[in-house]
Amino acid sequence: MRLNDLMRVSLRQVMRHRRRYTGVVLAIALGVAGFLNIVTMSREVKKNFNENLDLIGGVTILRIYFDNQRSYRPQWFREQTLAALKRLDGVKELSLTAVKYSQTNFQGRHFAFTTMAVDEGFWQVRNFWPLTGKLFGLDAVTGHKREVVLGAELAKKIFGDTHVRGKDLEINQEIYLVSGVLGGVTDSGLANSVFLPLTTAEDRFPGRLLADRLYLRCATWDDVTAVAAAIPGIVKSCQSPEELHVEGSWEALKRVQLLAWWIEFLIYLATSATFLLGGVGIWNVMMAAVTSRTREIGLKKAMGAEDRDILAQFLSEALCLSVGAALLGAGLGRIMMEFLSYIIESRPPENLFFFGVTLAFLFAVVIGVGAGLYPSIRASRMEVVTAIRYE
Repeated sequence: MRLNDLMRVSLRQVMRHRRRYTGVVLAIALGVAGFLNIVTMSREVKKNFNENLDLIGGVTILRIYFDNQRSYRPQWFREQTLAALKRLDGVKELSLTAVKYSQTNFQGRHFAFTTMAVDEGFWQVRNFWPLTGKLFGLDAVTGHKREVVLGAELAKKIFGDTHVRGKDLEINQEIYLVSGVLGGVTDSGLANSVFLPLTTAEDRFPGRLLADRLYLRCATWDDVTAVAAAIPGIVKSCQSPEELHVEGSWEALKRVQLLAWWIEFLIYLATSATFLLGGVGIWNVMMAAVTSRTREIGLKKAMGAEDRDILAQFLSEALCLSVGAALLGAGLGRIMMEFLSYIIESRPPENLFFFGVTLAFLFAVVIGVGAGLYPSIRASRMEVVTAIRYE
């Protein structure tokens, strides 16, 4: 039998008994759709999730600093060090900061607090947002503006409220404009701090401002350990690493990685189970088809069909089932991918989707051949007389 005739007959048989095959086709289609979304979207979902990890501890953030209180020679991060760290694989962004202790008098009351001099990337690295007002940006840093952001607790202590945008605050006998109040803070120390542009602090604070603290956000939690291990060597290649410390949320990182591993494992397990059930379903329906078409098989053999023709026909029917289900699953997977891309506002590369489709079709072929082989062999080995007399 020619290949095109074989496929035509097989497709006609599948369509004729489509109600019998509906459950099997849907099982394989859902497995393919799930597999495609795991392959194409897992990286984008993980990336999107990593950008909001402060909600569960900020495990992708590393705090790097020089302990100048224990060093006889003050250290700060040089420009070449920052540039080298930015080029390190796995680093998404970093922010340079410095700390001073300041004071203010407001309505006859005296307040002492920590002042953090930060660059424009600080909010993004730490995943902070404005509780009220706005957070100063690049224009304030490059313009050396006297603009500050207050921690929520400090704003309440000084002004009695967090709606303080546009108010003036005296720091070390100089007037600064309050642009907003910081949100997303879980550290009580930061909630009681003042934040101002790093360039402004360098201009207006007495003495030398040592930018000796660095916050570094890694691209994903998988990069944290490797980046932390590489940092001392990078710093040493550019300047003295004396009293350099690298801190991370190591326990929280382990918990997040373990949780992510189990979630990914269970997703793959569920997808594999779906494929397996689809394969079992093909085996069952093909066995039923062989039984119901026993007389047909006998008649074909009596008319000259050889064992290999019967084997090829039933095997091609199993392949039509699995590959057809894979086609349906690819369509469902594409719809799901578009929906997820819209939700997380990020699209995977198109070549990754087509790679997933290729793998899914290979799995479908393996399932079709594996599940349909035994029923096909059984059909091909039937005795002609017994098959014709079957009731």
